[in-house]
Amino acid sequence: MQRRHLMQAGAALAVTPWFSALAETYPDRPIKMLQGFAPGGNADNIARVIGIEIGKTLGQPIVVEAQSGAGGTLAAGSVARAKPDGYTLLLATGGHAVAGALYNTLPYRTVQDFDAVSTITFFPFLVVTTAESKYKSFSDVLTAARAAPGSVAYGTAGIGSTHHLAGELLAKMAGVQMLHVPYRGDSASLTALLSGDVPFIIAPPTAVLSNIKGGKLRALAATGPQRWPGLPDVPSAAEQGVAGYDVRSWAGVLAPAGLPKPVLDRLNAEINKALLLPSVKARLEEMGGEARGSTPEEMKTMVANETQRWTQVVADAKIPKQ
Repeated sequence: MQRRHLMQAGAALAVTPWFSALAETYPDRPIKMLQGFAPGGNADNIARVIGIEIGKTLGQPIVVEAQSGAGGTLAAGSVARAKPDGYTLLLATGGHAVAGALYNTLPYRTVQDFDAVSTITFFPFLVVTTAESKYKSFSDVLTAARAAPGSVAYGTAGIGSTHHLAGELLAKMAGVQMLHVPYRGDSASLTALLSGDVPFIIAPPTAVLSNIKGGKLRALAATGPQRWPGLPDVPSAAEQGVAGYDVRSWAGVLAPAGLPKPVLDRLNAEINKALLLPSVKARLEEMGGEARGSTPEEMKTMVANETQRWTQVVADAKIPKQ
């Protein structure tokens, strides 16, 4: 890692001709966008939605490649080690900041080893129970948790997932103790909820929306600062006694640190242009998110702040480091 940083620093002294030539010809071949989760999942779909559109305007295809494993850190490591020429990108999610907080050692630095390009979408989680549950509102959950600390359980997609940390932060800010029950992914936690193994779960909208609309589940709260537009009748947790609570996951594009500014600016402009297209906005909304781009500086600051916030949550909740 140290050798790579020294090479980057040395190269920075003599890159002006390369930067200029690259800016004039970029891109002249396909661009690879890695994502660290299973093919067909949210991250994969977001990468393809944005990739198709920016590929059109860049004049080269964006080839989305799934490199799943270790909470997205395998793909992030591959991108961190890649040449910073704009031909290898990372579709990062909120899990990128969580990994920076949760793992003792990573083959990269979560913030410093990447150039942020732009955010793409933000989406809340939902606190969900069954239609027959005794909990009619999230306030009911908080009341039960205060009456019997540690007895109210909730399920998530796993230890150290953003869902889990959202629950730990929620409990801390609400001043209650709840029992976390981890499962292997959203599908497993949903199955546990429907079978009565846990009274409620924290999950992304895409995992539970069809069952909510089908009448099997009831959404108790959204974890964003306001109500989620997809379920406007469901209050936020902040509305129900947890003032200031705001947890939204996100997806955005990162590149290896040292990307030439003309290339960074071009990618940022094309992503933000694509996010204004009604078809792209509609597709991202179907996946539970809000299309929203950013400047590179805004995204870099967000990743740094998110990593710091989750590091504190992990420490406060005494979650074992991986």
